[in-house]
Amino acid sequence: MAEATDEKERMTVPIPYLRGLSGKERRRSANLHLGYSLCFIAGAVNAGGFVAVGQYTSHMTGMVSAMADDVVLGNTGLAIAALAAVVAFLAGAAVTALLVNWARRRQLQSEFALCLMLEAILLLLFGLLGSVLAHFTYWLLPLTTMLLCFIMGLQNAIITKLSNAEIRTTHLTGMLTDIGIELGKLFYPNLDDQAVPVRANAAKLGLLSLLVSFFLLGAMLGALGFKWLGYAATIPLSIWLAVLACVPIWDDIMMHWQARRASRQD
Repeated sequence: MAEATDEKERMTVPIPYLRGLSGKERRRSANLHLGYSLCFIAGAVNAGGFVAVGQYTSHMTGMVSAMADDVVLGNTGLAIAALAAVVAFLAGAAVTALLVNWARRRQLQSEFALCLMLEAILLLLFGLLGSVLAHFTYWLLPLTTMLLCFIMGLQNAIITKLSNAEIRTTHLTGMLTDIGIELGKLFYPNLDDQAVPVRANAAKLGLLSLLVSFFLLGAMLGALGFKWLGYAATIPLSIWLAVLACVPIWDDIMMHWQARRASRQD
């Protein structure tokens, strides 16, 4: 009997874990675990997307710089294309804010999970229809590129909101800067015994190093996946995101169904 109970508990452990990962109630450990997954996915989409569409889709600093260069050099078409990528990224971030606040006003458990599920659906769309979407162009930019920029904006806004801007996933500039700062503190000699010693934040250094490592691992596997499978390489990523998001969404569906059932009985 005890063995059966233990087995049942082992089977149900993933449910509360997944609920904690993407649910309304946030814990720092859940933010970190979700951040690792999203860093991996961002790296895979960014590097793999370059293999597919020939452009990094989360690098908005480079996009804005390229747009400025093209404006000055008179390359109007390229400037418009860069602007389209920036607008798509902004639109993705804006949609995250809209969905989160819409769900928050309705006290849903899935205020963050809805955005993750939308990202999963869009990645699945990219994986299944990428070769078709590549033939459609808006603002001189293929729809595939705009879709990936939108997804990256959506994802970066998700983790930014749920972690209160502690974690970013789609670009490494800030994380590498912070790693450099902590390394500078770590190797500071502290020769003056009278002064307050300079100490590195080991926990922060470890966290940032892990996030960068997951991004790098995702980028390598994503590039290989796109090289071997093409657009279909994003399908496993979309399934992964859907799994991360499914429990809070299911909770809301069940709560809504129970509320409707209770109202009918009344």
